[in-house]
Amino acid sequence: MGALPVFRWRLAPDGYATYRQLRARGLRPGGQPVAAQLERPRRRRGPLIAYLYRVDLAEPVRPMTPARWAALGKANAARRICPACRADAGYVIPASLGMCVPCAYPEGTSDGIAA
Repeated sequence: MGALPVFRWRLAPDGYATYRQLRARGLRPGGQPVAAQLERPRRRRGPLIAYLYRVDLAEPVRPMTPARWAALGKANAARRICPACRADAGYVIPASLGMCVPCAYPEGTSDGIAA
């Protein structure tokens, strides 16, 4: 089992890209294994690691189908429904609260400022 080649930050050769760089080009890794890694040194902690994939083995991103768009719309709509009052909050419910703001803080006044 061989080790991955390691490159310093900003010194990776052409032909390698991170996942985000592939995505910006309209590509995806397509099941290929990680080809190399990039290390950015830090002073007091271990280095930051970014995995690199080969661009020549990357595949195009799969297009969104109408069914996928519909599923994404339903998922986003479900994130707006308050589980306590079952109303559409008009915004994505914060995970830290788990419910809409009026349900989380019912003692607040009508202008939003607690007395």
